[in-house]
Amino acid sequence: MNRPRPGRQRGLSLLELLVALAIMAFSLGMLYQATGGAVRNVEDTELHQRAALLAQSVLNSRDSVPPAGWTESGRFAAFSWQVSSAAFATQVTSPNVPALQQVRVLVDWSDRRGPHQLELNTLMPQARPAAGAAR
Repeated sequence: MNRPRPGRQRGLSLLELLVALAIMAFSLGMLYQATGGAVRNVEDTELHQRAALLAQSVLNSRDSVPPAGWTESGRFAAFSWQVSSAAFATQVTSPNVPALQQVRVLVDWSDRRGPHQLELNTLMPQARPAAGAAR
């Protein structure tokens, strides 16, 4: 059986304890930063998703664009949005094919990192004039 020698110390020295505490503090700091970064990324993703849903909702508010175009703007919560349209030229000329308008929805918002912007572009049919309307 091995007996401890009378001059030998058992346990941790003060230096070993300080090194262990420093390593633990560094590890906890890195863990805190990683967790905080993940939470910030989730918040940013949520804001971007809400902006995309707002842009899609604005587009869904109409089935077609008036012949004069579509220009509108508004605000919802922390977001502001603008819609603009312009005629889209195609090579198809047929009375059965409606003219197209290129529609652009722009959503702006700001957060702790600064201003952000989401742009959504699509094509929508141009509304046909009412029957009997002057051409």
